[in-house]
Amino acid sequence: MIKQSGGASMSRAMLLTVFLLNVALNLVSVKNSYAQQLHNDNTKPLRIAVATNFTPILKILLEDFTKQTGINGQIISGASGAMFLQIQHGAPFDIFLSADSLRPQDLEQAGYITKGSRKTYAIGQLALYSSSTDISLNTKTLLEHLTNPPTRFAIANPKIAPYGKAAKEVLVHLDVWPRYQSQLIQGINIGQTFAQIRSKAVQMGIVANSQLVLNNLSGIVIPSSYHQPIEQQLVIVAASKQQAAAKKLTDFLLSPQSQKVIVSYGYSQVNANDKEVGNSDEQASTLAIK
Repeated sequence: MIKQSGGASMSRAMLLTVFLLNVALNLVSVKNSYAQQLHNDNTKPLRIAVATNFTPILKILLEDFTKQTGINGQIISGASGAMFLQIQHGAPFDIFLSADSLRPQDLEQAGYITKGSRKTYAIGQLALYSSSTDISLNTKTLLEHLTNPPTRFAIANPKIAPYGKAAKEVLVHLDVWPRYQSQLIQGINIGQTFAQIRSKAVQMGIVANSQLVLNNLSGIVIPSSYHQPIEQQLVIVAASKQQAAAKKLTDFLLSPQSQKVIVSYGYSQVNANDKEVGNSDEQASTLAIK
């Protein structure tokens, strides 16, 4: 009986030892799995949804960003309206650089973005451009061109494209919108509009000034007083698992060095107060492009 009792005690001790060993191994496995997952999250590229007009500039800026931070970016370029809808339907974007402020505001109100992440990163400029006509760079010539509509005139679709909306505002401001409607060729975004004019499929139109600067082309910059500010805002997507990396990109784009680069490619200067949009957009309606 004594031997049996000792054997039973030894068996229980062995079972306990095996159990504790299994627990320890499982803990190590869980720890390793978590570390691997953390490593994977850190090495995944930052998925950046960006408006067509800003894509070329972002590619230039990302080179320095990656050198400074070690964070790689994956650019998904397209129309702001399309990416706005994709975010609402769960598209796995980490950060969204829109061509306007309306869609970021709507995403904020619907709870799709990280609180406090909505910032103004650029202010767009419009320009009159023709690939077949020599356009002098002065306002008088601008008025002469716009008050005499050509047979075909290109703008981005005002209903879905921020630059198209601003282009329509220019024509309304000059009281010529009714005369243009039958001649309009509307692109789905400003990139398509620029391509239509550059290929000479359309004689003339209104494009983003940055497109002309990037391609070393001439046109007439349209005064900002002719349209509402094209305030381009970014947001960090709330569902993103790369919040820290997205915040680093935000800070990088808003830095003085990056802002100088952005302005050099045909955008207007963003004032420090305009970057911090907060929860109110009272300033947006009175924002003046410098």
